[in-house]
Formats: sequence, C-alpha cells, structure tokens
Amino acid sequence: MDEQQSPRDAGRGGPPWRGAGPPPLVRRWARGPDGEERRTARLPWASTTALTVVVLAGSHFAGHAQTGRAPLDAFAHGLLFAACAVLLIRLRHPVVAVFGASAAVMVYLGAGYPYGPVFLPVAVGCFTAVVAGCRRQAWAAVAMLWLGHLLVAHWLYRWLPPAGDSAAPWGQEVGIAAWAVAVVAVAELVRVRQEQWARERAGRAAAAKRRADEERLRIARELHDVLAHSISVINVQAGVGLALLDSDPEQARTALTTIKSASKEALGEVRQVLETLRAPGEAPRSPAPGLDRLPELVEQAASAGLTVATTTTGRRTALPPGADLAAFRIVQEALTNVVRHSAARTARVAVGYEPGALVLRIEDDGPPSSGAAGGSGNGLIGMRERAAALGGTIDAGPVPSGGFRVTARLPLTVPPKETS
Repeated sequence: MDEQQSPRDAGRGGPPWRGAGPPPLVRRWARGPDGEERRTARLPWASTTALTVVVLAGSHFAGHAQTGRAPLDAFAHGLLFAACAVLLIRLRHPVVAVFGASAAVMVYLGAGYPYGPVFLPVAVGCFTAVVAGCRRQAWAAVAMLWLGHLLVAHWLYRWLPPAGDSAAPWGQEVGIAAWAVAVVAVAELVRVRQEQWARERAGRAAAAKRRADEERLRIARELHDVLAHSISVINVQAGVGLALLDSDPEQARTALTTIKSASKEALGEVRQVLETLRAPGEAPRSPAPGLDRLPELVEQAASAGLTVATTTTGRRTALPPGADLAAFRIVQEALTNVVRHSAARTARVAVGYEPGALVLRIEDDGPPSSGAAGGSGNGLIGMRERAAALGGTIDAGPVPSGGFRVTARLPLTVPPKETS
C-alpha cells in the first residue's frame, strides 16, 4: 500500500507520498466538513487573518519601542500584509508561499522598518513547506532571508534607511540564526511524525485487508466443503431415485429421504456460515463439526453407495477446535472426491493419534472414473490451505493399486502467527 516515491522527490528528500497527492497533514487541513478530500478546499482564511492581525499589531507595538528605526508607513503596512496574504496559498503551493513571505520580509527589513513579529509569516510558511515535503526549498527560503538580513545589517545599511544607522550587533544575528534553526527543527519533527503516522495507517490498513482476505478464504473453503459434499450425495441419490422410480418405488423413496436429509444439513451449515458474515463479533450458535461426527460422514457416504471402513490408532486425545474442524473437513472432502471421481465402492479412513500430531489417511481402491482422480481444483487446494493454516501438510496422489490416497498431518499445537 505504500505509494511510490518519484525520482524528483527522492532527490530532494521528500516523503514517499509526494507525487500522489498532498501529505497527510495537508490532506487533513484540506478536508471538507463531511471528511472527504476536496481539491477545491477553502483557503485558510481564519488562520491567515489571525496571523495578519498579530503581525500588524505587534509591529506597531515594536515600532514605538524602536525609535532608531524607520516609522511604519503605507509601504511597510503593504509589505506586512503581503507577507501574510501569500500564506493563503500555502496548502496548495507551499514553495511559493514561503519564498513570497521571505521576500516581503527581506524588503521590509532592508527598508529599515522596526523588528517585531515580522518573522512569523516566514515561520508559518517554512513549517508548511517542510511538512509538505519541500524541505530544501524551505531551507533555501530561510537561508535567503538570513543571508539577506546579514548583508543589510552589516554592509548595505550605509546606503539604506534610516539615515545614520549603524551595524547590527552580531549577537542579534546569532539569535536570528537560532530562531531559524528552531523553526526548521520543529517542522522536521512534525514531518517525521507525519511519516510515522502515515506508515502506521498503511500498516493498519494492510493488516485489516489481510484479515479480511483470510476470512474470505476461510468462508469460501467452508462453503465449498459443505456444498460439494452435500450436492455430491444429492446428485448420486437423485440418479438412484430416477433409475428406480418405476421398478423399485421403495428404494426411490429411500433415495429421496437421503436427499432431504443431506439438503437440510447443508442448509443448516450454510446458514451458520452466513450468520458469521452478518454478525462477525458473535459466537456461532452451534458448535463447529469435528471428528466426533465421523460416523455421519460414513453414513452419508454409504447412502451414496460407498462403503467406508474406519480405524483409529493411538491414544485418543481432545483436539483443538481448529484442528478438529480441519480434520473433519479434510475427511469430508476426500470422501466427496471418492464419490465424484472414483469408481471404487469401498474406502478406508485411518485416524492416527501421534505425540503432538493427528495423522489422517483416506484411501480408495479405484480406479478413477475420470481423468481427475482424487478430485481437482478447489477441493485439494482447500485441504492444503486448511493444513497449512495449522502448520500441517497434505500429501495426495495415486497409489500403485490404482486408487487414490490423501494423507494429512496436523500438529496439535497452534503455530505462532507471523508479524508484518
């Protein structure tokens, strides 16, 4: 989500958001009342007007105390007003604003007018330019003002008003330089904080998108496993019912009963997944399926004409909810693939409890009824994703006897999540 930095901005040390719109601070100032960004955002009239009042009033007050300087006249008022008025465009054109304010203040000082809050417009313009990423331009404008003042105060004062003026003390120059460094330092600090906030926002947005993607994949796997299994059973039983509808109505009735039961169960599980979407913060109303429902899978497979033999080895232990659900879905998907893609009428499910791991082995005798033995596409991908989410593995492939085998190894401890 990070925006790319243009070569021009990289050369001048600008932040990574340059070239893709205003920086975060300027964006926030430029937002409308509804919170949406607007290119036609209003100019900062209120802050600029307040600054103009402070500069004009403070300069008048300073003029009374500095009798050796030229009195404030219309030209002085025009320069002070221009130095503040140019700040109206500081959000859209920060470089023009800081250079305009610096030029007006330099002319003001060169004309011999009294010191005072005249440097405030330059400080505001420099602050905005640095935060906007125009660091070198802001430094250049402040340096231009300081060097211009140094030139006027120690050389050109002989030919500039007021008459009889003397060179300024060097201590004053040190104070002005310290003021300039302080302004730039504060602006740089704010700029760094803005970049940190931008990175944090981007990180939070990326984490939220990653969580949403993971949840979407989880729901897609759940829906695929539920629907693929149930619809496979329904498809087989519907074929049986149609074939025996006239010759063996009782057997057709049994097939229809199986269809009704499978569809009801599928609707219940789909409803549970959809309830999770509607209320993600609420706990599910019914527990997630686990290996304790393995007999149901065997019974459903039997109704589809597949005889399943189950064996359990090792000491049975309570499984974590995630591993229990993944084990159930893996067995369900593997048996569904046997029904859909194999001509075998028997299958074997072996559940092995090993120290720290659960091993599942689902195998049929084949042969495949089509080229896609063991299933293809989302089924095997979903099984591998479930196992990988728990730090486990899936090994699926044909066996020499002509059948297909799925072997899953699921650790019984939750792997630590990677941090970005």
